[in-house]
Amino acid sequence: MSSPTEQGVWKDLAAGPFLNRIGPLKRRRAPDGDTVFALQTDKGHENAIGSIHGGVLTSVLDQALAITAWNAADRQPTVTLQMDTRFVTAARSGDLLEARAVIRHATRSLLFLDADLVVGDRLVATATAVMKIVPNKDR
Repeated sequence: MSSPTEQGVWKDLAAGPFLNRIGPLKRRRAPDGDTVFALQTDKGHENAIGSIHGGVLTSVLDQALAITAWNAADRQPTVTLQMDTRFVTAARSGDLLEARAVIRHATRSLLFLDADLVVGDRLVATATAVMKIVPNKDR
């Protein structure tokens, strides 16, 4: 069995009940060291016009942002305060959606992130987010 940090190997990610319903969400380590998150789409992810539903796209982006923030906050809980999404093009059933998120700026209690969602080399959507670090003592 390979390590979850091994480059190029997709591993299922336990991302909670909601994403388990639309997933499984997967992750792998890219050659540059970034974590890439992915969802293999099928007909069950389509909207009424046959494209992948925007809610699926935003869910994958939000999860990539949240896990990236959680890791940056030394695995303290983080919550999404704001997320802005821009849809660039449609995704289709059978597409492998891949998302990457990066920290743009961090303060003691807030993280500012950017994320891209791609199918191959085609940009499907982008997002920016503000995440709040919720210290364990405040929970």
